Amino acid sequence: MSPSVAPAHAVLHNVATRLRIDSVRSTTKAGSGHPSTCASAAEIVAVLYCGEMRYDPQDPHRVDNDRFILSKGHAAPLLYAAWAEVGIVSREATLTLRELTSDLEGHPTPRLPWVDLATGSLGQGLAAGVGCALNARRIGSDYRTYVLMGDGEMAEGSVWEAAQSGQFHQLDSLCAIVDLNGLGQSRETQFGHDTETVAARWRAFGWHAIVVDGHDIGAVQAAFAEARATTGKPTVLVARTEKGKAISLMEGKAGWHGKALSAEQADAAVAELEGQLVPENGAGRPTIPMPSGVVTRPDPVGPSAVEAPAYKKGELVATREAYGTGLAKLGVADARVVALDADVKNSTFTDKFEKVAPERFYQSFIAEQVMAGMAMGLAARGATPFATTFAAFLTRAADFIRMAGISGVNTKFAGSHCGVSIGEDGGSQMALEDLAMFRAVPGCAVLYPCEAVSAEKLVAEAAAHKGMAYIRTSRPKTPVIYDASESFPIGGSKVLRSSASDVITIVTAGVTVFEALAAADAVAADGIHVRVIDLYSVKPVDAATVIAAGRETGLLVTVEDHYAAGGIGDAVCEVVSPHGLRVERVAVPGLPRSGTPEELMDVNGLSAAKLAATIRRLVSAR
Repeated sequence: MSPSVAPAHAVLHNVATRLRIDSVRSTTKAGSGHPSTCASAAEIVAVLYCGEMRYDPQDPHRVDNDRFILSKGHAAPLLYAAWAEVGIVSREATLTLRELTSDLEGHPTPRLPWVDLATGSLGQGLAAGVGCALNARRIGSDYRTYVLMGDGEMAEGSVWEAAQSGQFHQLDSLCAIVDLNGLGQSRETQFGHDTETVAARWRAFGWHAIVVDGHDIGAVQAAFAEARATTGKPTVLVARTEKGKAISLMEGKAGWHGKALSAEQADAAVAELEGQLVPENGAGRPTIPMPSGVVTRPDPVGPSAVEAPAYKKGELVATREAYGTGLAKLGVADARVVALDADVKNSTFTDKFEKVAPERFYQSFIAEQVMAGMAMGLAARGATPFATTFAAFLTRAADFIRMAGISGVNTKFAGSHCGVSIGEDGGSQMALEDLAMFRAVPGCAVLYPCEAVSAEKLVAEAAAHKGMAYIRTSRPKTPVIYDASESFPIGGSKVLRSSASDVITIVTAGVTVFEALAAADAVAADGIHVRVIDLYSVKPVDAATVIAAGRETGLLVTVEDHYAAGGIGDAVCEVVSPHGLRVERVAVPGLPRSGTPEELMDVNGLSAAKLAATIRRLVSAR
C-alpha cells in the first residue's frame, strides 16, 4: 500500500524508494553487501543528490562541486544507486556490484571519479571532510562538504578528534550527518535512538546540532537549509532512522547487518517497495543545483623554481631543521603546498613554513589521526599536504595512512626524531617501525636523508612524486657533505666511497651514514677497503647500484637506526636475493632504553667502533 506522502515530497519519496530497490537488487545479485544500512539513509541521500548538493553530474572534476564523503562506506550500494538516479552511472552498472572487473566495489574507492577518498574503515570520513572544507577555504570556493556517518562509528575516537578540529577551524561549510539507525553489527549501538544525548555530545564539541527525523523529507530539507545558514561553526544532523526502513522483513530488526537478501526475499522486498511508489502528478525529475563557479584562487599550473640549499660543506645541521627550511621554500614556490602540524612545529621546524604561508598552515594539535585525515581530504581536492610530527606518533595514524594508500591520494608525511639516536627521551619516542609501516603502502616513496642538502632536495622530490611519500628526518646534527647542485631523484642513491679493492659494501641511510664512513676509515688502517652507499631512497631502492656493489665486493652489510623488520635490510634483500647475493643486517636488536645518543648507538651496534668490529669479523670469516 502506498504511504501517505505530501505532494511536494512525492518525487523525492520515490527517489528514496528506488534507491532502496536498487540497493536490494545489487546486493542480492552480488550475494553480499549491506542493504539494511542502505535503506536507513535512503531519504537523506535522495535529498542530498537531488536538490541539496550543488554539482555538475557531467563533470566530477569541477573544483567547485559540493563534496560528499560516505564515511559509512559499507552503504556503497546506496551511493551507486544515487548515481544511477542522476545519470552518473547506468542502473545496469549497479548490478555489477562487487564483481572483480567492476569499479563498483564493496566500499567506495577513487577508481570512481566521483569518489574523493576510499572509505569503509569507520571513523575516518569526518577527518577527511575537515580537509576538504579547509581546501575550499584555501582556494576561496564556497563549495560545501557533506559527510554521512553511521552511528556505530561514533565510538571511534578519531571522530571526536575531527569534531574538535572542525570546531577549531570554524568550518561552517562542513556538514556531518549521523545516520542514527540504532543497530550495529552485533547489537544495539552505544546510544540506540537517543538523539538528544548524541546531539548534546556534538554541541559540547562546538557544533551546531540539529535533531531530525531522517525519513521525513521535508524535515531533512529544512535541516540542510538551516545548516547552510549557520555561520562560524560546522553543523551535524542527528538523523533518527530505522535500519532496513520500508522493508518489513528487516526494518528495525537485529541480525541483518551485512546480509544480502536471497533471490526470493529480494523479489518480495522489491514488490513491497514498488507498492510504496506514489503518483508524482507530472512533477518531473528533481532539479540539481549547479555549482556557483566561485573560485578566487585557482591552483597554479606548476611550481616556480625552488630556492637552492645554502649550506657550506662541513656545516652541522639536523635534517629535521633542513626539512623545515626546504618545506618553507617549497611553500613559497608552490601555492598548492600546505603544512599540517600536531603541536610540534618548533621541533620539526614546520614553523618556518608557518612564517611564510600562515594561511596554508593547519594545526591539528596532538591528534595525529585527524592530521592524517585532514591531509587526505586536502590532497583529494588538489592540495599537496605535508603532515609532520615525531615519526613515533605517526604510527598512531597507521590506519589512516593505510587508507590514504588505498585512496591513492597525494599525501606527504614527514617523521622526525627517529631511532635510538634521539637519546634520553627513551623508547616511547623512538620511531623504530616507521620505515616498515610506510614501505608496506603501495606506491609510497620512502626517503631518508643523511644531511641538510639532501633533506631539502628530497622535500621537493616528495612534492613532485605522484602519490604518497614519507620523509624520515633525524634529531642529531650531521655534517653537510653534498654540493647544492647535487640531485637526489627518488629511486637513487649516492656512492660515497668506492675502490676496485673493496671487499665489503655498507648500505645505509640517515645518521648511520656517518658512522659507516668513520668505520670505513678505521678499518682502512687494517687494509680493509669498504664501499659506502647512502641509500637515501629506501623505496624504491636503487637496485642497479646495490646489485653491482654486491657483485663487485661479495658482501653487503645494511646498517640502520630501525628495527630489522621492514627496514633498509629488508628493502635491500628484496632486490638482491634473486641474484644470490649475501646480505648481513645491522639494526636495533631489541627494545631500546634511555641514554645519550652516543651510548645508545654504541650499545645497539651502530657506532663507528662497533661497525668497525663487525666489518673485521665479517671479513676475517670469509
